[in-house]
Amino acid sequence: MFKALRRVVAGVGIAVALVGAPAHAQELKLGALYPFSGGLALLGDESYRGVQLAVDERNAAGGINGRQITLVKADAVDASQAVGEARRLTSVENVVAVFGSYASGISQAATQVTELAGVPYFELGATADTITGRGFKYLFRVNPTAKNIGDRTLEALVKVVAPMLKVDPKTLKLAIIHEDGPYGSLVAAAQKEGAARLGIPVVEVQAYSSKTVDLSSVILRLKGAGADVVLHTAYQNDAVLFFRQAAAAGYKPRAVIGGGGGHSLTDTAQAVGAPIEGVYDVDFPQITMNPAGAPGLPEFVAAYQKKFSSAPRSGHSLANYVGAKAMLEVLARAKSTDKDKIRDAAMAYRAPVGSTAAGWGVQFNETGQNTAATLNLMQWQQGKLATVYPEDVANAKPIAAP
Repeated sequence: MFKALRRVVAGVGIAVALVGAPAHAQELKLGALYPFSGGLALLGDESYRGVQLAVDERNAAGGINGRQITLVKADAVDASQAVGEARRLTSVENVVAVFGSYASGISQAATQVTELAGVPYFELGATADTITGRGFKYLFRVNPTAKNIGDRTLEALVKVVAPMLKVDPKTLKLAIIHEDGPYGSLVAAAQKEGAARLGIPVVEVQAYSSKTVDLSSVILRLKGAGADVVLHTAYQNDAVLFFRQAAAAGYKPRAVIGGGGGHSLTDTAQAVGAPIEGVYDVDFPQITMNPAGAPGLPEFVAAYQKKFSSAPRSGHSLANYVGAKAMLEVLARAKSTDKDKIRDAAMAYRAPVGSTAAGWGVQFNETGQNTAATLNLMQWQQGKLATVYPEDVANAKPIAAP
């Protein structure tokens, strides 16, 4: 009798377990930590949209090893909030991994939490070299670094901008201005180092808070120094502020080269108007490039248009889409949610340059940095951002600023 009763109870337990199992077994929770509010919200949301599209695509194809992916959003407007939200994702939501995070300061803070928790973090947009310079084991960055941006800026100056101006780059007076966070400071450091190596004189270096509401003193210094070319690393609000106040002060350098961030946004171009014409930008690949070097780009643009009823607002969505696709494939190849198996799968993953919709390849070094991610030189031409370098992805020739 007791044996029969035990069999009945056991059977009931198994039945209950089976009833409850599918909902959990079919879900794979991944965090998405971005600034969804505050001054960085536009670029944070644009970045997240790329992740959304990659997840939608993967779920439509069956998910990861039969499990549908659920994104858990976390709004991190600054480093302090990034810490709190990373803790929530890892200890309350129990996500398998975290996507993020666009801004370097946010990434620096959030990844300290995830590393201690043993939760893999997939950085798809923040550029500070220090992010992957701390010896973390479960941090993987797909996008290029601040030093890569700085180096490409000087390459663009020598190979594209100076020839367009018909001058020897060593005769140009260079000014470097930047927001004073990790992103701007590290790009500027690489630019100063590169200029010194190439023998290009730097007449002014100015740092400022990205939250500033007045850049007039910076502009007056540039004007007084007679800077021919301005290298500017900024987020959206300070990029708009610079162009508006420079126009008001009657300051128009021979060329401006942005270092990503706000310089690649259509919203920036719309807010600035005519002064944006001819401005260069070194940044992640944009949708306005030759798809022959970026297979899958037209399909990405079509999917974005269908989901959000507009064209992508910047290349941040494309970069995050490509990065998320790669890391979702890593999770699939790991065939486990174990952090060490995910790390092994990431380190073994290879995608050749020119094989993704951004033209990037994927190959992580021991620090977790992708060494096969590239940067392009764009230029604002007639209200649109055209890719002008390198030639294999260019869809336009550079023009002289009006």
